[in-house]
Amino acid sequence: IPLRVSRRDLVFCLTALLIFCLGSVFYQLNGGAPKVLLDVGYYLGRFADGHGPLAPRALPFPSQVVYNRVGKCGSRTIVLLLRMLVDRHRFTLISSDIHNKTRLTKREQENLIRNISTTPQPFLYTRHVHFLNFSRFRTDEPVHINIIRDPINRFLSNYFFRRFGDWRGEENHVVRTPGMKDDERYLDMNTCILESYPECSNPRLFYIIPYFCGQHPQCREPGLWALETAKQNVLDHYLLVGVLEELEDVLLLLERLLPHFFSDVVNIYKSPEYRKLGNMTGTVRKQIPNLEALQVLYERMEYEYKFYNFVKAQFHLTKRKIGLRSDPKPSRPYSSVLQRKDLQEELEEEDTEDSLEWTEQT
Repeated sequence: IPLRVSRRDLVFCLTALLIFCLGSVFYQLNGGAPKVLLDVGYYLGRFADGHGPLAPRALPFPSQVVYNRVGKCGSRTIVLLLRMLVDRHRFTLISSDIHNKTRLTKREQENLIRNISTTPQPFLYTRHVHFLNFSRFRTDEPVHINIIRDPINRFLSNYFFRRFGDWRGEENHVVRTPGMKDDERYLDMNTCILESYPECSNPRLFYIIPYFCGQHPQCREPGLWALETAKQNVLDHYLLVGVLEELEDVLLLLERLLPHFFSDVVNIYKSPEYRKLGNMTGTVRKQIPNLEALQVLYERMEYEYKFYNFVKAQFHLTKRKIGLRSDPKPSRPYSSVLQRKDLQEELEEEDTEDSLEWTEQT
């Protein structure tokens, strides 16, 4: 029996096919279905059986992000930006006020991981804490992000910040270090370094690596084991570890890799509203050690610089993969010449990092 198709039916079928083809092309070009189609599917599912609760909307991927921020490495900048983004992108931001407990017992790790994992998704959790291995406690692994900076510059920023605070008010240092005596507060940095005061020598200079090595006691011992463990954790667990010297590129990558959390962050970072707030967090009264003290400091930070250079190479590799072609800031040649002029320029730049109690290292 010949199949009879009216002209009206044929036009309907061809129109439906055309819409399907255009929708498919649109889907592929934009990395997914357009929002209108998702909304249509959502409400069709809602009314499919005529009753019942709404079907849950799909969460963005990834929907769990942990930023175990390193002290004096730009974390105040990132947290400030996140607070300006949280309402716009509708995610949960938990910024812990605990600054002086980076190392946890097994029970404390388990409790913290459980609390983080039960946060309404999508969420971003941030705290000064050494790397937490979620898989060790059979919990879904979140995405980890972080930022580090040149180790000597991080040390200098912390040294003067804990003594004299920042532009929000120099009296802040009294709150952070109320028990510090004047002879310690005004201790000359060259004396501290060259005479090997505890504050200016290992193990307190071994600071950045433990944030990536983890909670194992050996992670706090300057050496090859902690260095290699930290490197492997970066490769296995971190979506991105940026360098503060290229902060704008870090923000651009966060926009592309985690758009649900960081979309439009660069525009906010460049806005007058942010600049007014960000300029208040620069450390005051910074000074430069002499070349002899800098050389000693660099030698004591051998493993820190090996890790920093590894992270910077991985960061530049990620930039190339994403197609980001910005000009990186020239590296400071601490390993060779240690130019005073270069260091002076570095110290005079805006210092927008989070505060961190010195008791973390005691």
